[in-house]
Amino acid sequence: MAGSFGYEKEHFEVSNQIGELVLLPAVRKADQNDIIAAPGTSCRHQIHDGTKRTALHPAQILRDALV
Repeated sequence: MAGSFGYEKEHFEVSNQIGELVLLPAVRKADQNDIIAAPGTSCRHQIHDGTKRTALHPAQILRDALV
């Protein structure tokens, strides 16, 4: 998505097409118990919008592992 690029009306479709090349199909294939990690806010939003899965920031995953 590259920041706000994918949310701009003129780039929305191309952003979705790029996501469908590898990222979104891989997330859909992942087991429901798999943790999806994405450091960027826009990346996490695109994953959620395209798959309804919640991606976590790596720092959140590390925190949860340490608690």
